[in-house]
Amino acid sequence: MADAYHLRIRPSRGFRAPDLLECWDFRALVAALAMRDIKLRYRQTALGIAWVILQPLVASGVLAFVFGTIAQVTRPERSSVFIFVLGGFIGWTLFSATFTRAGQSLLQHSMLISKVYFPRLILPISAAASGLLDAGVGLAFFAFLKLLSGSSFGLEIITLPLWLAILVMLALGLGLITAALSVRFRDVQHITPVFIQVLFYASPVAYQMASVPKKWLGLFSLNPMAPLLEGLRWSLLGEGYVRLPSVIYLLCTSLLILALGLLVFRRAEREFADVM
Repeated sequence: MADAYHLRIRPSRGFRAPDLLECWDFRALVAALAMRDIKLRYRQTALGIAWVILQPLVASGVLAFVFGTIAQVTRPERSSVFIFVLGGFIGWTLFSATFTRAGQSLLQHSMLISKVYFPRLILPISAAASGLLDAGVGLAFFAFLKLLSGSSFGLEIITLPLWLAILVMLALGLGLITAALSVRFRDVQHITPVFIQVLFYASPVAYQMASVPKKWLGLFSLNPMAPLLEGLRWSLLGEGYVRLPSVIYLLCTSLLILALGLLVFRRAEREFADVM
């Protein structure tokens, strides 16, 4: 009788770059985890997947009333206040959902990490994939409302994939950092919601960058979400201003944060199973 074959998996020594090809080999697991996340989120709910549409509709309605009617800060040139706010809020929802879910992905699958080997990087990636599906449904409904109102899309719409890609890179990079730190420091779970709430009001989700006082505009523009949401809204509505220096700054910042997130995640990955 042949001897049993044993394979012992040990953490690597020194720094190694993330093996993206290995993640690609586990693409079926990424899809399965993303679908599982979506099913669990809407399981045992009366309206189910309809919440993907209802949540941005209700939130955008409230924000449009507050910023457009009461404060009179939001004054779009080509569209209604509601459509203007909805376009920005869909982008913000994709960012916050990807950031939050990616940051919580390791703790939510702690039992899986400690028992089975697979590239840990696919956990935050699957969280980003589920957020993209929600955003796709929201954008489809946004297009329906826009066409129903008698408006049409301009040539700017061809840049939409670029803005979505940059948004996901930025959110995933921050999510990787949060996920790696939250394994050892559970305080990160309490800091993240506060950070997202502050960033929401510091980003032009429900108002234009043009409404920001000029003396604060330079500081305000350092927030990468500011030119990102402005560009996203420009592609959807043809409103706002997209400047080449802002796009270059946004690309460099997003790539830097994503690279930093991969570095921090890879550095801490060897300790995940031991700490959990």
